[in-house]
Amino acid sequence: MKPQVVFGFHAVTSRLRVRAGSVREMYVDAKRIDKRMEDLLAHAKDKNVRVMQVDGARLDGMTGNARHQGVVILVEASQLPQFVDDVLEELTVPPFLLVLDGVTDPHNLGACLRVADAAGVHAVIAPKDRSVGLTATVMKVASGAAENVPYITVTNLARTLKELKQRDIWIVGADENGSKDLFHATLKGPLAWVLGAEGEGLRRLTRENCDEIINIPMFGSVESLNVSVASGVCLFESRRQREAG
Repeated sequence: MKPQVVFGFHAVTSRLRVRAGSVREMYVDAKRIDKRMEDLLAHAKDKNVRVMQVDGARLDGMTGNARHQGVVILVEASQLPQFVDDVLEELTVPPFLLVLDGVTDPHNLGACLRVADAAGVHAVIAPKDRSVGLTATVMKVASGAAENVPYITVTNLARTLKELKQRDIWIVGADENGSKDLFHATLKGPLAWVLGAEGEGLRRLTRENCDEIINIPMFGSVESLNVSVASGVCLFESRRQREAG
């Protein structure tokens, strides 16, 4: 299987900390000599990771001229579950899922994965035809979360939502026109949050397959939140309720 490219200090450090054995090689900018790089190289040496000093042009080519900060690693492809059923069958606690409908910006997806990991979400689900996929930029923004939270793409999102309902998972969509606000909603038990891209929101068929539509109350002048911020607000309110009983 083709190795994945991971770059940037946060993403690389996280991979070394969590799954150092999956790192095949590390490439660093030979001209970058500072404390941060010294610490990273020491960490790599401690984990027995092979390091190669290269020029910046090679790193640019490996990352498509992304902001790599002078460090790139090649890692084995993720071994996380690839199917929703695989995730659900392994759980011994009520499922807690995030469904993203139409999030195509890699920075938004990376941030959503990071939030999902922090909130203890069991998997992030997205449609194949309306999602960005786990690109190198997504991996960098996620800062290690992409290696911890399964990101599962499905052919038919509406059908997947129906299958989740059959497993007694409550499907909650977030939308500014929701009939109930977040702070008056019951968000315990098996739950899947569904959020759409900022501006477009949830597609009609996605909305129709939600059990409930909830809005995030806004107290200032802005009318909406970025999808990753909205995900954080919704997921952590759910986590608060789950922890409370």
